[in-house]
Amino acid sequence: MPTQVASQRPVVVLLTCCVAAIGGFLFGFDSGVINGTVDGLQQAFQSQSVGTGFNVASMLLGCAVGAFFAGRLADRFGRRTLLLVSAVFFIISAWGSGIAGGSLEFVIYRVLGGLAVGAASVMSPAYISEIAPSHLRGRLATIQQVAIIGGLFFSFLNNYILANVAGSSTAPLWFGFEAWRCMFWMELIPAGIFLIALMFIPESPRFLVSAGRHDKAERVLRLVYDEAGTHKRLADIRASLSSRHQPRLSDLINPQTGKVLKLVWIGIGLAVFQQLVGINVVFYYGAVLWQAVGFSESDALMINVISGAVSIAACLVTIGLIDRIGRKPLLWGGSVGMTVTLALLVYAFSTADMVNGSLALSPGNGVLALIAANVYVFFFNVSWGPVMWVMLGEMFPNQVRGSGLAIAGLFQWVANFAITMTFPIMLASIGLTGAYGFYALCALISALFVARFVRETNGKELEEMAYE
Repeated sequence: MPTQVASQRPVVVLLTCCVAAIGGFLFGFDSGVINGTVDGLQQAFQSQSVGTGFNVASMLLGCAVGAFFAGRLADRFGRRTLLLVSAVFFIISAWGSGIAGGSLEFVIYRVLGGLAVGAASVMSPAYISEIAPSHLRGRLATIQQVAIIGGLFFSFLNNYILANVAGSSTAPLWFGFEAWRCMFWMELIPAGIFLIALMFIPESPRFLVSAGRHDKAERVLRLVYDEAGTHKRLADIRASLSSRHQPRLSDLINPQTGKVLKLVWIGIGLAVFQQLVGINVVFYYGAVLWQAVGFSESDALMINVISGAVSIAACLVTIGLIDRIGRKPLLWGGSVGMTVTLALLVYAFSTADMVNGSLALSPGNGVLALIAANVYVFFFNVSWGPVMWVMLGEMFPNQVRGSGLAIAGLFQWVANFAITMTFPIMLASIGLTGAYGFYALCALISALFVARFVRETNGKELEEMAYE
């Protein structure tokens, strides 16, 4: 019997982490589905570049709020509880975004979805990191990014299929509703599955210890470790949590110096640079981008599907490497690769000519742009895409993990909002060349940031994470 139980532990851990990662899938789907609906939003709500940018980026305001408060609320009510709440919000947002009759109504539902995305973005990796053994933590936490990219991929595929069945994203599809509205409603399926599946996974053992529910924590740990390992891990968790008070934001201040912990600034840097390299411009505005340089709507949506497939392949590479070579080498290599590929995109876009009011690339530079864009997507998703979330989920000591994730998550989504909101304005003012030149510069700076400030966390137990 003990042998049978031991053989089941990896399966139980894997299944539990996969359920939590459905939050990442919804994160990706909810973020990517907007890509194919931009034309529909412009037509339905009569919005121009700034209005369209806000309709697209409005979800990110909710993401920032959701990420900030999720970390704090999870310290009080539990990681699993916050994931359950986010599942309900995903369902409400998916339905409402499709039925919205005006910009204000649409923005309200998208902000509700943003609250869910923000909560899932920090709670899913935190939960996975806290449930997984150290030697598997990098690979299991990377499942979150595979799920995010899987959600993006299926949202792109969903957009492509529905637009082609209807004839365009603005044409009627089901019961007289336009295809772009149906694109949002397809999210109801995975959101419902997420809500039901969460009923069958346990709470994080580290939260249970912090809440004083040690017996329940021990039962959860027995799903992962043998008896000796369970007792050791339980003792380590107890020792790593302050007996004086529950985790709180003030724990992020060094009591000796009165300054914010260096670790928090590093977390903020990781979160912000992940956005400043411009990846979500590709994910949110991919169809607009490729149509801007002469591709048809159908071809642009298909390019998005290809980018999603490349992203999944990159994440699978990361799963094989992250626990072998570590987090820092992947981040640094990704930064260098993105710098080079973004520079190539800048060159290609700088050669575009204006034809009938729109940009057009030569056949050679069109191929160069396509290849460079997808290699850029590969470099991001083999490095900053998954590794940033892995590091945020594991780099903070137990006492400050919820608070640290709250702050880093807030900055991540504020940066995401800023990049997403400004892209249509940059496109209209300085063009694709200027916009991607800015992202290339940020990628270069991110390489220097990693080399100077980031510390390796590979192979360490969460209880070994030190304050800085």
